[in-house]
Parts: sequence; structure tokens; C-alpha cells
Amino acid sequence: MGGVFGRQDTSRRGSHGMKLESRMVESMKQRAAHGTSVKSFNSIIMKFPKIDEGLRKCKTIFEQFDEDSNGEIDKEELKNCFHKLEISFTEEEISDLFEACDINEDMGMKYNEFIVFLCLVYLLNDPAASEATKMGLGDLESTFETLVDAFVFLDKNKDGYVSKDEMIQAINESIPGERSAGRIAMKR
Repeated sequence: MGGVFGRQDTSRRGSHGMKLESRMVESMKQRAAHGTSVKSFNSIIMKFPKIDEGLRKCKTIFEQFDEDSNGEIDKEELKNCFHKLEISFTEEEISDLFEACDINEDMGMKYNEFIVFLCLVYLLNDPAASEATKMGLGDLESTFETLVDAFVFLDKNKDGYVSKDEMIQAINESIPGERSAGRIAMKR
């Protein structure tokens, strides 16, 4: 199964994967109903350094969960992680998350896939439960919130997906008086 879900991937998903995808899409639609603080594509670009800093902190967490230090987290290590941290996901949900985040379909989550996983866990959790804090990711909550907020901004038709056309539209939009990343870089 593996890989990031898209509307055309129906032949690659089982019923469990489709249920997870439905939850992800519904979560994104709920976020979209509340709006976004992102006003332009340039404002996303301006947040890259802070996002990068936050994601670098994930490396330590990744290494902690990679019990055999082989550079990837397998399904058993992921289950152990959820168990140790008392995160309230069913075994089926853990398996679905693993398969969705194992983009390379090699039965192990590499670091970049683990970041996708953390973002999905953040997205799918009830904000009141704040599993992110429980996972030692409390200081990363703003990073994941920024990523979700950027997605909500990019999802112009609010269907829970970002198409190529929506991405192009977002890049081409501008807000009068906004300083672009290119303009700021030129001044330096």
C-alpha cells in the first residue's frame, strides 16, 4: 500500500487505508472550516527556517524509536513506541499509519517518512488529548500546526487534497504590499 494517498490511488488501498484516508481528509476539512493564518505562499516560505529547525528535533525522537539503530522504524518498533507512550491508537490504526507513511514500501519508515508519520499523528489526534506533548513533541506542536495551516491554505477548493492547479494558484497569488522572499533575499 504505502505512499501518500491521492484520489487516483484507489487500486493501491485496502479498506483500512481508505478509512485512514477518510479520517485524514475529514480532519483537513475541519481545519479548513476554521480558516488559516497563512495569507500567501510567500508567508509559507518565510516560515521555512523555523519549520526546518523544528523538524531537525525529530531526528532525536526518530533515533530513540529506532531500537535496532538500522536507520528505519519497522512495524514492531512503531507498536512499541505507541505502547511505551500510551498513545491511544488501535493496532489497526497503527498498522494503517505505518503503511501510509512507508512511502518506499520497504517495510520500514526512514527519517523523512517518520516526519510524515508525526504530522499525521498530530493531525488525527483530538487536540484536547494533545498526544504530541505526550510524545515529547510539545515544542514541535507549532511546527506541525504550521504545516497543517499551510496545507489548509494550499487546499483552495477545501476538498482535503492539494492539486497541481491549486499549488500553481497559490504560488501566483500575491497580497498587495507583502514583501516577497525574493525581495528580502535581494536586500541582504
